[in-house]
Amino acid sequence: MHDASEDVMSVLTERIEERFQMPLADLLREVEKAPQANPEATVLVHWHGLLAETQQALDTAEDALVEALGTQPTDVLDDPVMELAHQVNSAVASRDGRAMVVNYLLDPNAPGKRGPGVSPAARRAPALRTSPPTLPSTRNTTARGAAR
Repeated sequence: MHDASEDVMSVLTERIEERFQMPLADLLREVEKAPQANPEATVLVHWHGLLAETQQALDTAEDALVEALGTQPTDVLDDPVMELAHQVNSAVASRDGRAMVVNYLLDPNAPGKRGPGVSPAARRAPALRTSPPTLPSTRNTTARGAAR
């Protein structure tokens, strides 16, 4: 049952290693030594850690559910088994949410991000002109339906 969920972890781990050109264990040591040296690496390592914790919780919940299902009649699920199923669903949602954050952090073209070389001031500049609009002249115009 863990194969697909472990694939999520391995794919994201590979992407992090590719991004920083080093194994994740080495990146973890570098971030521990100097967290301010590369804020992007620090944030990614943090979220990857949260993702790994959630993945472990999901694996534990799935194992408990599979074990409980093995002792149940196949036609009826009792409340404790349903509670385990809900725990698995919650763990999947948490894992998927954290995986989405890691994906976002790895994607330089994600919405809300700009490529390198764009200054923070340029990111705060308005996208459109912000001067007030000029109103058309109202002289010599007649309201619709008004008598002339």
